[in-house]
Order: sequence, then C-alpha cells, then structure tokens
Amino acid sequence: MNATLLAVLLCLAAAVAYAAAAVAQERLARRGVARSTAALLGNSAWWWSAGLNAAAALLHAAALRYGPLTLVQPLGALTLVAAVPLGARGAGRRVVATEWRGTLATVVGLGLLLLPASGPGPAETLTLAEALTVSAATAGVIIMLTARKDTRSGLRHATASGLASAAASALTQTVALAAGRGGALLSFRVVSVALLVVVFAVGGMLLSQRAYRGGLGAPLAVVNLTNPLAAAAIGMILLGERIQGGVLGVLLAVLGALAAARGVLLLTRTPQQPPPLSAPVSAPVAPRARVAA
Repeated sequence: MNATLLAVLLCLAAAVAYAAAAVAQERLARRGVARSTAALLGNSAWWWSAGLNAAAALLHAAALRYGPLTLVQPLGALTLVAAVPLGARGAGRRVVATEWRGTLATVVGLGLLLLPASGPGPAETLTLAEALTVSAATAGVIIMLTARKDTRSGLRHATASGLASAAASALTQTVALAAGRGGALLSFRVVSVALLVVVFAVGGMLLSQRAYRGGLGAPLAVVNLTNPLAAAAIGMILLGERIQGGVLGVLLAVLGALAAARGVLLLTRTPQQPPPLSAPVSAPVAPRARVAA
C-alpha cells in the first residue's frame, strides 16, 4: 500500500478515537467531574476517555511513521468533524445545517491542504538538542498561556493543549522512525525523546480537559487549528519538510487553510445542550375552602 494512503487511513482512525475521547471529556467537564485531578483519577469514565486518547495516540504515531508532519497534522482537524455528530447525539439533538456546512468546508479545505503536503515520507529526525529546545520553548509558552485565570482561560488552555500535542507529534516522529530502523531504538536520545512524548501527550490531554469546561466546539476548534500550525512550523524549520508544487502548491495550501478555518468557525457555532423543554401549563388550583371551627 502507498505510504501516503496508509498515513491518511491511520489519521482517519485516530481522528475518530480522538473525537470520542473529546466528547467523553466534555461530558465529564459539564458534570463538574473535572474540577480536580483527584476527581478525574477516581472516575471510570475518565479512564475510558484516557484509553481512547491512548489508542488514538498510537494510531497517530503510526501515521507519523509513514507521512510527514505537514500531511499528518492537518488531518487532525477531522477530529472536530467526527466530534460534531457524536457530540450532537450525546446532547440529544440533531446536527444542524450550519454544522453540515462547516463539515463540508473543513473537508474541502483539508483536501486542498493535502495536495501540496503529500510529499515523500519523513526522513529527518530531531537531534536531542533540537528535541530539548522544542520542549523548553513549548513548555514556556504553555506556562504563559495558563498562568492567568479569567473568562478566556478556556481558549488559552485549548491553545496550550494544541501546542503540547504538536510538540508530542514532532517528538513522536523521531521515536517512530527510530523504531522502524531497529538498532537505535534503545539509544539515550530516543529514550529521552520518548519520555518527553509522554509528558506532552498527558499534559495536552489534561489541558484539553480543563478547556472543555466551557463547552466542546470552540476549545476543540482551537486545539485543531493550533496543533497543525505549530507542527508544520517544527517540520519546516527543523525537519526539512516543504510544501510541494512551488507557487501553485503554496496557493492551494493557503486556500485550503482559509476554507478549513471557515469550516472550523462554523462548527464552533453549535448548541452544547438540547433546547429546554417548555414546562406544561397546568390549570390553576382553586383555593381550598377553610372549614369553620
């Protein structure tokens, strides 16, 4: 099977698993379970969502073995597309027309992005110094984003989650390529990078859990926009990845990014709860007659 096609199929499976986990996490946040880490660790539903996240991460790592970051990361936006019907069903409502339009725009935009990004499989990996630099820079930005607590902290936590996921993906590619090459798997560099992957993957999941306190749509959209942009920057700056097709490829990528961004914005305009049922109007109750003593 073609390596690019295999990477796309693995990304699709990962997107469905990530979407199911996100819907489960949002429900926990809505019920107030996510107020503390101790409450999460004692909740079986959270462990189920963590298992889904772990399965999705393994599929994502496999995709990074066969496709470059510039191809694999944009497909992460399909998580939002999959989460729309899953979230609607969980909220007891139907998917509305705006959501279908957003889904279509996102899919078309991703298609345009994939054309110039579908280059050869990854060949370069991060050195230990590059991995530590990426990790330190990402951690610093995450700390700045999550330091303040205000009405916009949910979207800042979502941005931080997207950055953590992008760093984890870039680091995962180094481990995945080393696993494919055999001998270097247990080297100090690969083991160190693998530990950083665990830190950023778990951190990204906890950050997204906090972001979902304000609902699913907007935070998940921010995660899915931040993640591929940050990962693409890492891939182009440190891994030698490039957009294919010259000027035409860049133009397609820009059009695709605009269409996908429009689709994501439409998908954020979704009710998180079913509309409240109107209370039935009851007939007035006649006052009871007082019995004279």
